[in-house]
Amino acid sequence: MTATPTAKPWFVYLVRAENGALYCGISDDPARRFEQHRSGKGARFFHSSPAQALVYVEACDDKSAALRRERAIKALPKGAKERLVAAATMVETDSPLSV
Repeated sequence: MTATPTAKPWFVYLVRAENGALYCGISDDPARRFEQHRSGKGARFFHSSPAQALVYVEACDDKSAALRRERAIKALPKGAKERLVAAATMVETDSPLSV
């Protein structure tokens, strides 16, 4: 019996720009993609206001799921996106592993 390979995880992420705007994207490596945004090799979105922080990362089962979630997040009003960021920050802060 051969094992079926598991799909590579993909992520949807939010990056805060210098002007406070939030950029939503997908990647199989959000940290690497954030560094591309910071170095000017990412999305044109950051040409007018540089990327400042990777503020939200959500794991998805595969690229298709990440694309669907990205579309859903992009459709949210900014306040709802800010609540995603705040909730993720609270989870990190409340973690027993945080120092």
